[in-house]
Amino acid sequence: MEVLLNACGQQRVKRLLLLYLFVLKATADCPRPQGMGNMVLSDKTLLMNEFPEGITVTLECVNGYLADTGSGIITCIDGKWTELDLTCKKKDCGLPTPQPNMSFNTSDGTLFGVVITVVCDKGYQISGSSFKQCYARGWLGRAKCEIVTCDEPSEVTNGRSSWDSQDVPKYGEIIRYTCNEGYTLIGKDSIMCSETGEYDSSPPECKGLLTPLPLTTMPMTTDRITTKIVTPSTTPAQEASTLTAHGEKSTTTGTAPTVLPSVQDKDNLAIDTTKYIGDTPVGLTVTVLTVLLAVIIGIFLYKFLLKRKGSYDTREDLKPELLQFQNL
Repeated sequence: MEVLLNACGQQRVKRLLLLYLFVLKATADCPRPQGMGNMVLSDKTLLMNEFPEGITVTLECVNGYLADTGSGIITCIDGKWTELDLTCKKKDCGLPTPQPNMSFNTSDGTLFGVVITVVCDKGYQISGSSFKQCYARGWLGRAKCEIVTCDEPSEVTNGRSSWDSQDVPKYGEIIRYTCNEGYTLIGKDSIMCSETGEYDSSPPECKGLLTPLPLTTMPMTTDRITTKIVTPSTTPAQEASTLTAHGEKSTTTGTAPTVLPSVQDKDNLAIDTTKYIGDTPVGLTVTVLTVLLAVIIGIFLYKFLLKRKGSYDTREDLKPELLQFQNL
């Protein structure tokens, strides 16, 4: 009987001892540490399942941040973790790698996560992304500044341009124009490819100029022959001048008539191509002389037709003038 009591008591004591050891061990382990803010557990710590008394673990800065101060190591003591001394700061990507004809707007800084704008020089345009962003590995975003180009210059009628390349003109290049012989250039003789991809002005034009007809004049003589063309409607009161031996012009009443050169006689067509208004000679062109001859011929044809119709012209209107010739 006593032996059975002793056996039961020993088993009870063993159970109590195991329970005490379990409770003691449970109270000594630390809970799994957690990341905070811009810090996370290291890869080694993430593989651990138990954190007994005295064990140490490491925390690290998250991607894009760098350790500023502290080691990031904590220790399990009496079921609690020691205070974390690690501080992290954002990574600074610095200025992007310089590229030809490119600059960057870094007014927002160059720290992790910031976005900067790509700026090309005058006459260049962005090819690719127009911005870059700072990541943990550095700047991401490909950009390139390419020179601005214009369309091929337009051809000019009756002229030519100086552009003979197979490529299109680039920013700042100048195209010059010249006209063919006999044509005059109207407008600017050159155009330039601007930063907008357009030319700074329109191409010029090549226009031909009319060549004036040469004036044909007869040599001037010392004698002047002044004639008066009399038409059927002319009356003696309208006569303004008479013939003189050496071209001296007589004066009559009324306004000064316009003296026109005419035919001296039918057989001898001696035409002086100089007429006089006052004392000033004025050259007549070939066209004017042709018109005058046509008028004279028309007058003769008119009289000839009157005779053919049987009309009888008493020429009473010419008697005063004929009397003047008889008195001479």
